Amino acid sequence: MRKWIIGILVVLVAAGSIFWATADKDMRGLILHMPTNKDVLFWSISQRDAAFRALDRIPILSKSRIISCRKKAYPLPKGVPLEVGTDVDAYMKDQRAAALVIVHDGKVRLEKYALDFGPGKCWTSFSVAKSFTSTLVGAAIKDGYIKSLDDKVSDYIPDLRGSVYDDVTIAQLLTMTSGVKWNEDYGDPKSDVALFNAHKAEPGVDVTVSYMRKLKREASPGTKWVYKTGETNLIGVLISSASGKTLSDYLSQKIWGPFGMEQDATWLLGSTGHEISGCCIQASTRDYARFGLFMLGGGIANGKPVLPNGWIAEATRKQVDTKRPDYGYGYQWWIWDDGTYMARGIFGQGIFIDPKRKLVIASNSNWPQASDRLGGDQDKKRSAFYKQVQLAIDREAKP
Repeated sequence: MRKWIIGILVVLVAAGSIFWATADKDMRGLILHMPTNKDVLFWSISQRDAAFRALDRIPILSKSRIISCRKKAYPLPKGVPLEVGTDVDAYMKDQRAAALVIVHDGKVRLEKYALDFGPGKCWTSFSVAKSFTSTLVGAAIKDGYIKSLDDKVSDYIPDLRGSVYDDVTIAQLLTMTSGVKWNEDYGDPKSDVALFNAHKAEPGVDVTVSYMRKLKREASPGTKWVYKTGETNLIGVLISSASGKTLSDYLSQKIWGPFGMEQDATWLLGSTGHEISGCCIQASTRDYARFGLFMLGGGIANGKPVLPNGWIAEATRKQVDTKRPDYGYGYQWWIWDDGTYMARGIFGQGIFIDPKRKLVIASNSNWPQASDRLGGDQDKKRSAFYKQVQLAIDREAKP
């Protein structure tokens, strides 16, 4: 019996050694710093460093679905290196940035990596995914799956009927003005944003719908802005319900493949099998930059318009004031008064788009805190860096 047990242990050790020897560096880091719970908001910095590049490979999280690219990638030729006028390496270190890609007039003017990350790898998006999801609403209108933004949400998600969402329109979901009470405090383990992902769904009901249909109203629809990740998840359910397609397949068919993303991406799934549409696309930073170029180019992929006429102008117009004095909100995009707009995710994920300068800045990071509201000033410093980049481009444009 003893020899038998020793033999099994020898086999297990040998198998483990082979796995360790063949695992890539990211997987080894993940094994060493594997998160022990699903609550990303309360992981340590070392756990996040390891997990953000491999979120779709963590056993305790739900499964993911592939967003497929095609063989021919949209070209990102190198341009003349941009003289930003500040120490970029120091900025990235302060931001705990894994990647920074600056594309100006279709050319890569700056591309840097850190935290053992690189161009052939993927990093999670967090709420940057919200802007992808809202863009798919435009695609669904173009394809005739959704009739109007004035339609009621419960017309497309029958399980919401009889809830506070009976009186909420798709437009109000997009602008987060539903009037439904919600707590998005990333530092509070009892907030809605912390609790709804762990919610146990009622039988046969999507987990997000199951949680959201029990919420109460605090204001009339269209009268109050409150940031709600749960409502972006509802938008994703609505798109799939209307189109009959998974979000991953629809994004692949409409944008990821036709526009020419370079690498396959993944989208994490909730406990009932639907994409977590307010979060959690894993993609390369270069492909996040390409999405910015897709928006800059008017939503054209493979020579065909993906979005209705005027969609981008409406989606990236300040539809509502927010609690922040420096920017407003559009259709799941953050809007500045100068016409620039941005997809933003906690811990420093972003796609900044400046149509006037034909500029896209894509970045992925692991800030010490989820957002400046929890302490620190990483968001403020990032905005200042964007200004430096804009000034550098303006200096070049002078005779």
